Formats: sequence, C-alpha cells, structure tokens
Amino acid sequence: MRQRLLRWSGYLVVAILFAIACAFLSNWQFSRNDQKATEIALVERNYDAKPVALDDVVDAEGRLDAQREWHPVQLRGEYLADQQLYVRNRPHGGTSAFEVLVPFRQEDGRVLLIDRGWVPPREDSSPASTPAPPAGTVTVVVRMQPGEQLPTSGRSAPKGQVPTISLPTIADQVNPDLITGGYGLLASEKPAPSKALGGFEKPAEDPGPHLSYAIQWILFAVMGFIFIGYVIRTERIKAKEEAGERAPRPPRRRRDRDADDEDALLDAASR
Repeated sequence: MRQRLLRWSGYLVVAILFAIACAFLSNWQFSRNDQKATEIALVERNYDAKPVALDDVVDAEGRLDAQREWHPVQLRGEYLADQQLYVRNRPHGGTSAFEVLVPFRQEDGRVLLIDRGWVPPREDSSPASTPAPPAGTVTVVVRMQPGEQLPTSGRSAPKGQVPTISLPTIADQVNPDLITGGYGLLASEKPAPSKALGGFEKPAEDPGPHLSYAIQWILFAVMGFIFIGYVIRTERIKAKEEAGERAPRPPRRRRDRDADDEDALLDAASR
C-alpha cells in the first residue's frame, strides 16, 4: 500500500507541474491577446485621424509619442533623393520585396525618414527599378511608426540596403540629422509622382487565436488531473481485485450485448 501511495503522489506531482506549465502558457496567451487588442485600438483611433504637425507627435529630442503611432502627419519640404536606401526582405505581393527609404527635410530643417512604398525583387534578388520621388518642394502625409531593432542574428545587407529600419544605423549611414525616434509610412504626396510605388495596407483588425489558445491550456490542465484520477482509480480497483476484496467484473457475452442493443433500439423507436 505504501508503494502505491508513493506512486500516486508522484502522479499528483506530475499533474501539478503540468498544470503550472499550462497556467504559465495560458497567462502568456492572455497577455498576447491583451497586447493585440491594445494595438488594434491604437490603429482604430489614429489611422484615419486628421493630419497634424510633426511637432505634435515627435518631441524636441526626436522621440515619438507611443500613443501617436499610426497618426497621420503632414510635412512640407523636399526629398533628399541622393540618400535613398532599400530595406530588404519585406513581405509584400507574395514575395520578399524591398521598401524604399528616403530622408525628407522639412522646411524647418528637421529630417524625417519616409518609407515611400515597395518594389519587387529582380531575378538576381536586387530591387526592381524605382521611380524617383517628386523633386522640389513637396507636401506629404505620412503615418508615424517607431523604428525597428537591429536583427539579433547579426545579418547584414549589401551597400545601399539595410536589414531593418534601425533609425540610428540609417542616420549613421546617410544623414546624422535624421530623427531617430520614428519614421513615416507614406500616405500621399503632392505633387504626385509619375509612377507610384507599391502602397501599404491598413493593419488587420483580427486579434488572432491567442484567446482560444489560452482557454485550451486551461482545459489541458484540468484534463491532466482527470487523467491522473482515472489512473489512480483504475489501480485501486485492480489492487482490490487482486487482494480478493472485490470480485472481478465478468466479461459480457456477445449475446447479452446484442440483446441490450435491441432493447435500446426498441425503446428509442417507441418514443
């Protein structure tokens, strides 16, 4: 009996550890669901808002207000086309496209990086021919975004390209005056270019499967205890039968099972 109790205690410890792991994973999925809901709410609030000045979303040190992400900003100035860069491996059009990054100098002298859109790759994996940005004074509307981190893998890019939109890295490469707290996704240009690049779609409002995954992990934890309970109950019954405390349950004959099935069918038909 003592040996069985120790074994059952081990089963219970395993079930508890499994439940703790499930609780951790469930909580993580709930957190991801909350984060996704916050992101969706931010897009809904800012995406189609009235454009504001750059100073309303970026402070004097060039830091983007996190609550102003996706908010439209109107700029007037000129593109610094000779400082154009490509960011590689961006998912557009069913392929790994190149996004076109061009610094834009506002009339007050501040320089903001603008992502003007994307071009597909050529057969040699280089960017396709890119239409030049409008020359001279231009009025643009962009939606603000925070910069990206450098890749943890340490991957690099050929000259004239970058692996991510890491604003400090781009500032070091092309323009030390570049604002490093945020950049703009192009929404419109006046005058319009002769040929537009591939544009950006509004982010999807689907929160994803995080909530259902969280509930599944809770169910898995409960099922773990049910399974352990079933195993312990089965072992107890078997131990009593071996000790003679409980008569083994006789196997049912096929004829009895068939008769029971017929009775069940007749009862169902009579209803």
